[in-house]
Amino acid sequence: MKFIITALVLLLAYPSPSAKAEGQTLTFTDGMTSPPATLEEAAWLAGLWRGEAFGGQVEENWSPPLGDSMAGAFKLVSDGKVDFYELEVIREVGNTLILQLKHFHGDLRGWEEKDETVDFPLVKVTETALYFDGFTIERVSSDAMNMYVRIKDGDVERDVLFAYRRVK
Repeated sequence: MKFIITALVLLLAYPSPSAKAEGQTLTFTDGMTSPPATLEEAAWLAGLWRGEAFGGQVEENWSPPLGDSMAGAFKLVSDGKVDFYELEVIREVGNTLILQLKHFHGDLRGWEEKDETVDFPLVKVTETALYFDGFTIERVSSDAMNMYVRIKDGDVERDVLFAYRRVK
Protein backbone atom coordinates (compact mmCIF):
# COMPACT_ATOMS: atom_id res chain seq x y z
CA MET A 1 0.00 0.00 0.00
CA LYS A 2 2.87 2.38 0.80
CA PHE A 3 4.27 1.71 -2.70
CA ILE A 4 0.95 2.66 -4.29
CA ILE A 5 0.67 5.86 -2.23
CA THR A 6 4.25 6.88 -3.00
CA ALA A 7 3.78 6.09 -6.69
CA LEU A 8 0.65 8.27 -6.71
CA VAL A 9 2.53 11.12 -5.07
CA LEU A 10 5.32 10.83 -7.63
CA LEU A 11 2.83 10.70 -10.50
CA LEU A 12 1.01 13.79 -9.30
CA ALA A 13 4.16 15.74 -8.43
CA TYR A 14 5.99 15.36 -11.73
CA PRO A 15 4.97 15.94 -15.34
CA SER A 16 3.99 13.11 -17.66
CA PRO A 17 6.81 11.26 -19.41
CA SER A 18 7.31 11.63 -23.13
CA ALA A 19 4.95 9.82 -25.47
CA LYS A 20 7.87 7.51 -26.35
CA ALA A 21 7.39 5.75 -23.01
CA GLU A 22 3.82 4.68 -23.73
CA GLY A 23 3.39 1.07 -24.82
CA GLN A 24 6.96 0.03 -24.02
CA THR A 25 6.09 -2.61 -21.41
CA LEU A 26 4.44 -6.00 -21.77
CA THR A 27 2.07 -7.87 -19.47
CA PHE A 28 2.41 -11.39 -18.10
CA THR A 29 -1.07 -12.86 -18.43
CA ASP A 30 -2.74 -15.92 -16.93
CA GLY A 31 -1.63 -19.12 -18.60
CA MET A 32 1.67 -17.66 -19.83
CA THR A 33 5.03 -19.20 -19.05
CA SER A 34 8.26 -17.24 -19.04
CA PRO A 35 10.55 -17.92 -22.01
CA PRO A 36 13.93 -19.59 -21.58
CA ALA A 37 16.67 -17.10 -20.65
CA THR A 38 19.97 -16.90 -18.81
CA LEU A 39 21.84 -14.17 -16.95
CA GLU A 40 24.19 -13.84 -19.91
CA GLU A 41 21.34 -12.07 -21.72
CA ALA A 42 21.36 -9.42 -18.97
CA ALA A 43 25.14 -9.25 -18.41
CA TRP A 44 25.46 -6.02 -20.48
CA LEU A 45 23.55 -4.27 -17.66
CA ALA A 46 26.52 -4.53 -15.26
CA GLY A 47 27.97 -1.17 -14.28
CA LEU A 48 26.99 2.26 -13.04
CA TRP A 49 24.20 4.17 -14.82
CA ARG A 50 22.81 7.69 -14.26
CA GLY A 51 19.90 9.62 -15.70
CA GLU A 52 16.78 11.62 -14.91
CA ALA A 53 13.23 10.65 -13.96
CA PHE A 54 10.43 11.97 -11.75
CA GLY A 55 12.02 15.44 -11.82
CA GLY A 56 15.23 14.24 -10.17
CA GLN A 57 18.43 12.35 -10.76
CA VAL A 58 18.41 8.55 -10.82
CA GLU A 59 21.26 6.12 -10.42
CA GLU A 60 21.50 2.34 -10.83
CA ASN A 61 24.51 0.19 -10.10
CA TRP A 62 24.39 -3.44 -11.30
CA SER A 63 26.86 -6.21 -10.47
CA PRO A 64 27.94 -8.70 -13.14
CA PRO A 65 26.33 -12.15 -13.02
CA LEU A 66 27.63 -14.26 -10.13
CA GLY A 67 26.05 -17.46 -8.94
CA ASP A 68 22.43 -17.38 -10.03
CA SER A 69 21.84 -13.60 -9.91
CA MET A 70 22.77 -10.02 -10.66
CA ALA A 71 22.27 -7.46 -7.87
CA GLY A 72 21.36 -3.82 -8.38
CA ALA A 73 20.87 -0.71 -6.28
CA PHE A 74 18.72 2.27 -7.37
CA LYS A 75 18.21 5.72 -5.89
CA LEU A 76 16.18 8.79 -6.80
CA VAL A 77 17.60 12.14 -5.66
CA SER A 78 15.56 15.36 -5.74
CA ASP A 79 16.75 18.72 -4.45
CA GLY A 80 19.92 17.10 -3.13
CA LYS A 81 18.09 14.51 -0.99
CA VAL A 82 17.31 10.83 -1.54
CA ASP A 83 13.59 10.28 -2.19
CA PHE A 84 13.83 6.50 -2.19
CA TYR A 85 16.03 3.48 -2.83
CA GLU A 86 15.44 0.08 -4.39
CA LEU A 87 17.41 -3.12 -4.01
CA GLU A 88 16.98 -5.21 -7.14
CA VAL A 89 17.95 -8.66 -8.33
CA ILE A 90 17.63 -10.47 -11.61
CA ARG A 91 17.65 -14.15 -10.70
CA GLU A 92 17.94 -17.22 -12.84
CA VAL A 93 15.14 -19.52 -11.72
CA GLY A 94 14.75 -22.79 -13.56
CA ASN A 95 15.47 -21.94 -17.18
CA THR A 96 14.26 -18.33 -17.08
CA LEU A 97 14.73 -14.97 -15.30
CA ILE A 98 12.76 -13.01 -12.74
CA LEU A 99 13.29 -9.40 -11.62
CA GLN A 100 12.60 -8.81 -7.92
CA LEU A 101 12.94 -5.65 -5.87
CA LYS A 102 12.27 -3.98 -2.55
CA HIS A 103 11.71 -0.25 -1.97
CA PHE A 104 13.06 1.86 0.88
CA HIS A 105 12.41 5.43 1.98
CA GLY A 106 15.40 7.79 2.13
CA ASP A 107 15.95 6.76 5.77
CA LEU A 108 15.93 3.03 4.80
CA ARG A 109 12.50 2.24 6.22
CA GLY A 110 11.07 -0.43 3.92
CA TRP A 111 7.91 -0.02 1.86
CA GLU A 112 7.10 -3.70 1.50
CA GLU A 113 6.60 -6.05 4.43
CA LYS A 114 9.72 -7.83 5.69
CA ASP A 115 9.31 -11.03 3.62
CA GLU A 116 7.63 -9.44 0.57
CA THR A 117 9.19 -8.51 -2.76
CA VAL A 118 7.80 -6.91 -5.88
CA ASP A 119 8.18 -9.59 -8.57
CA PHE A 120 8.31 -9.13 -12.34
CA PRO A 121 8.27 -12.44 -14.27
CA LEU A 122 9.97 -12.49 -17.67
CA VAL A 123 7.61 -12.05 -20.63
CA LYS A 124 9.98 -11.79 -23.62
CA VAL A 125 13.67 -11.49 -24.55
CA THR A 126 15.08 -9.82 -27.68
CA GLU A 127 18.63 -8.93 -28.71
CA THR A 128 18.17 -5.45 -27.22
CA ALA A 129 15.59 -5.81 -24.45
CA LEU A 130 14.37 -7.80 -21.48
CA TYR A 131 10.61 -7.52 -21.07
CA PHE A 132 9.45 -8.31 -17.58
CA ASP A 133 5.81 -7.92 -16.51
CA GLY A 134 5.37 -4.13 -16.53
CA PHE A 135 9.12 -3.46 -16.54
CA THR A 136 11.30 -3.23 -19.66
CA ILE A 137 15.09 -2.92 -19.74
CA GLU A 138 16.23 -1.77 -23.19
CA ARG A 139 19.84 -1.54 -24.36
CA VAL A 140 20.03 1.51 -26.65
CA SER A 141 23.81 1.30 -27.09
CA SER A 142 26.81 0.14 -25.06
CA ASP A 143 26.56 3.41 -23.11
CA ALA A 144 22.81 4.09 -23.04
CA MET A 145 19.77 2.22 -21.77
CA ASN A 146 16.12 2.89 -21.12
CA MET A 147 13.98 1.37 -18.43
CA TYR A 148 10.23 1.61 -18.72
CA VAL A 149 8.11 0.94 -15.65
CA ARG A 150 4.32 0.62 -15.72
CA ILE A 151 2.81 2.63 -12.89
CA LYS A 152 -0.84 2.47 -11.87
CA ASP A 153 -2.83 5.49 -10.72
CA GLY A 154 -6.30 4.21 -9.85
CA ASP A 155 -7.65 2.73 -13.08
CA VAL A 156 -5.05 4.49 -15.23
CA GLU A 157 -1.76 2.82 -16.13
CA ARG A 158 1.15 4.43 -17.92
CA ASP A 159 4.73 3.60 -18.75
CA VAL A 160 7.35 5.88 -17.20
CA LEU A 161 10.72 6.28 -18.94
CA PHE A 162 14.03 6.18 -17.06
CA ALA A 163 16.76 7.14 -19.57
CA TYR A 164 20.28 6.25 -18.44
CA ARG A 165 23.86 6.81 -19.60
CA ARG A 166 26.71 4.58 -18.48
CA VAL A 167 29.16 6.24 -16.07
CA LYS A 168 32.79 5.51 -16.99
